[in-house]
Amino acid sequence: MNPMKKQYFGTDGIRGEVGQFPIVPEFMTRLGYAAGKVLMREATAGERCKILIGKDTRVSGYLLEAALEAGFAAAGVDVMLCGPIPTPGVAYLTKALRLSAGLVISASHNPYQDNGIKFFSAMGDKLSDDFELAIEAELENPMGCVSSEQLGKAFRLDDAAGRYIEFCKSTFPGDLNLKGLKLVVDCANGAAYHTAPHVFHELGAEVISIGVSPDGRNINDGCGATDPAALIARVKEIGADIGIALDGDADRLQMVDATGRLFNGDELLYVLAKNRLARGHVLGGVVGTLMTNLAVENAIKALGIDFVRAKVGDRYVLEVLKEKGWIIGGEGSGHLLCLDQHSTGDGTIAALQVLAAMSQKQQSLAQLLDAVNIFPQVLLNIKFKAGYDWKSDQILKQQIAKVENELKDIGRVLIRPSGTEPVLRVMVETKDAEIAMKAAKSIADLVPRA
Repeated sequence: MNPMKKQYFGTDGIRGEVGQFPIVPEFMTRLGYAAGKVLMREATAGERCKILIGKDTRVSGYLLEAALEAGFAAAGVDVMLCGPIPTPGVAYLTKALRLSAGLVISASHNPYQDNGIKFFSAMGDKLSDDFELAIEAELENPMGCVSSEQLGKAFRLDDAAGRYIEFCKSTFPGDLNLKGLKLVVDCANGAAYHTAPHVFHELGAEVISIGVSPDGRNINDGCGATDPAALIARVKEIGADIGIALDGDADRLQMVDATGRLFNGDELLYVLAKNRLARGHVLGGVVGTLMTNLAVENAIKALGIDFVRAKVGDRYVLEVLKEKGWIIGGEGSGHLLCLDQHSTGDGTIAALQVLAAMSQKQQSLAQLLDAVNIFPQVLLNIKFKAGYDWKSDQILKQQIAKVENELKDIGRVLIRPSGTEPVLRVMVETKDAEIAMKAAKSIADLVPRA
């Protein structure tokens, strides 16, 4: 990790409210130019750089796409536009088409008023910190423009969705199909509205789609992985076998069984790991995050598989996977990484891997998870007084140590500050919800409130 602090890029690109800096046309044009200049510098002599731009269904996508396109053209970089497509689809197409980089215009699971951008490298994974820092350094320079003969051109990739659909299908075992399954697929009125239903249908399932009528403003609104109530109701109403919920840019996954039980990313991570092991894959280990439920860690270790926690965020999960040479990782929010199938988290592909595990074992999701009894998890967010240094608070540290000692081997405590506001997050999980709440409050009550 480069020790220099980034001004614009966060853990998942640049994100904010549209109309508020930096999510404004002027900055996006400058960003496209700066990123283009960095790409051109790193290109081999005489090479023509080309970047793919995809987006989700937010109305602001048109605005930001045009601004970025202008910036890249001014830097002499060709732009390939593919319209609405899942974030992992951009990662796939960037690598498959041998492009210089990929860019997604999306704010993922956020409401439509927000938007953002994230880059992918030529290999289809997240850009390095060094590359992002180089873009930020270039942003400090005045914006220019190459000569007319060097200007970048824009192309439209009309078959982007079809290419991505075929790629997703290729990750499902060739000797299996989804015939006989009734699926409800909730696309969150987002980027997968015209891809995910086709993937599952073409593999043989009966598909009932919801959240597939985007109007630019209804992305993630009462639907998708962050609000699965509508999916649960629809699954139960029509007697479907499985419900699949994606988020606005389709890199997150939640699943629902016929009873309406919701399965989050932690539980699905266990299913993926167990299935890979049963199929004879050498896993080495699995990567979760600081928030991964302890019951899942214990169950994975009981399979004889190592388990390591990364910082919260799929970017950090990916970093640890690459560092260790492992292939399976994820987090409770539904970001699931199967690096033997794709270079980044993909909700559609993760769902296919889970469905394959169910088919190969001829078991329901609940049966596949019979060894996992999720621990109740209490999370309290405390807004603290300005200037408060929780790490130096000896009384707080003593109480944390006391709770950790009491929960030894049967639970855990996690204290972490928010990265964007004066909030301390106190998380306690153990087998008894009442004990977890009592323990969390005993710590939270010692924090001086704002």
